[in-house]
Amino acid sequence: MKKEYYKDYFHHERNHWFFKARNKIITDHIRELIKASDHQGPLKILNVGVATGHTSVLLKEFGSVSSVEYDEDCYDFIKETVPDIGLKIGTILDLDYEDNSFDLVCAFDVIEHVEEDSLAVSELKRVCKESGNVVVTVPAFMSLWSHHDVINHHIKRYKKTEFQNLFKDDQNIQYSSYFNFWLFPPVLIFRKLNNLLNITSNVAKDDEVSSDLTVMSKEGFLSNMIYKLFASESRRVKKFKSFPFGVSIITSWKKPA
Repeated sequence: MKKEYYKDYFHHERNHWFFKARNKIITDHIRELIKASDHQGPLKILNVGVATGHTSVLLKEFGSVSSVEYDEDCYDFIKETVPDIGLKIGTILDLDYEDNSFDLVCAFDVIEHVEEDSLAVSELKRVCKESGNVVVTVPAFMSLWSHHDVINHHIKRYKKTEFQNLFKDDQNIQYSSYFNFWLFPPVLIFRKLNNLLNITSNVAKDDEVSSDLTVMSKEGFLSNMIYKLFASESRRVKKFKSFPFGVSIITSWKKPA
């Protein structure tokens, strides 16, 4: 991909209301997991599939972070732009780490990119320490499939029970829920219309991130209101209460001692 693509994505990951709200929900949830675990001291963290690296920067709040990125062009861009996040190139299907290496293992919107999703989950669990946590997010519901998924090279979207089954031993799942609940109706309508009218591909220029991010991407009153609505879901997620449906799924799993 063109370098301009990563520049656009770099900006969106740090400024777009979607990422700001999603990352607040994720980090608030991790904060509660750490409180519940009574872990003492900073965590050793692995972040898999880091895109332009902002989630790795945010995870530094909780400890030392090792980062993995599969895409070579993206890897080169991150090494140049965010040189201090401890990045190596690699795949979620064969993580270059020993068993039981990390207190916290994360993969945010990564597993939907690979055919062998059960192997991906197995690898995340393998490198997690005993009593450690794996935290992942994936997009939900094939009914929401659109140009956004195609341009981002998604393989599939998940139902919650289907995704939980990848972990096999459900008794160790600490929390699993849909999120981005309030925006589900408008997103569903928009994506159905987009499939008919091809809105996002018409909006985006050749060198832009051609996806839902090109729509409602400018900062302003409406974007701020959408952010507050989406981010408000963090209160429920922090209490480990679930939503009945949503645009995405968040799941946290604890490795038995």
